[in-house]
Amino acid sequence: MKHRKLIMISLSLMLFLLGCQDRPDQSNNHAPTVENEETIADEDDREEINDSTEVDSSEDSEIDDKDKEPLYQVNQSNWVIEPLDEKADSKVALLTIDDAPDEYALEMAYTLKELEAPAIFFVNGHFIQSEEKQDLLKEIHELGFIIGNHTYNHANLSEISEQEQEAEIVELNDLIEEITGERPKFFRAPFGVNTDYSKEIAAQEGMVLMNWTYGYDWESEYMEPEALADIMINTEYLTEGANLLMHDRAWTAEALTKIVEGLREQGYELVDPSLIDVSDR
Repeated sequence: MKHRKLIMISLSLMLFLLGCQDRPDQSNNHAPTVENEETIADEDDREEINDSTEVDSSEDSEIDDKDKEPLYQVNQSNWVIEPLDEKADSKVALLTIDDAPDEYALEMAYTLKELEAPAIFFVNGHFIQSEEKQDLLKEIHELGFIIGNHTYNHANLSEISEQEQEAEIVELNDLIEEITGERPKFFRAPFGVNTDYSKEIAAQEGMVLMNWTYGYDWESEYMEPEALADIMINTEYLTEGANLLMHDRAWTAEALTKIVEGLREQGYELVDPSLIDVSDR
């Protein structure tokens, strides 16, 4: 009997010792595994990257803000685009498209976008009455182009009342802002005819008056792409700060690429309208 008890005690002792050997060491349970260590390292790296990204993003924002500082102004006596200081290139030209969006404005916008050529699209209100045309104008704006005011009905402002002049300008601004979310900063009167009152309304609306230095696409002899492209880049009026007037027309749309390329071949930089001063100087 005593012998049997000794055997049972021995077996129990052996099982206990074996259990202790198989049991994992709990003194280190909270130490990460190799995989966990890598995960923590990765998280630390991501935090460093995020911190770095935040700094870079802030620096980029400062650079963007600096880039948006005005570099040019519109000379109100001759409509030339002038540098505000020596930092700005003086050999520049501004592209403008009137009577948009009639039929070819969106096509012209995509052409200019592909060429990385900035421009102002001057809009008439009677062209943006339908939802389809409003969507088209919105698309031009979303492509990055500045939208200007060219009056609601393309009226000669010298031939209508002050009340009508105000409606031609302000009601179009309201409509453009409703469509694009941005109120126009540039005003071009039809036929280049401003009145004292239209100038006053434009000033109240915070818009810069913008006529042009030259343009040809309304003359019968230049209603053909080759002839128009040739005159636009070889005219005597192409000088520093030239303010080019073009229209939403089939022949102008076809000539646009050659006009842009021709200007650049002659060393002209195309002015970004967002760099033109629109403040009350």
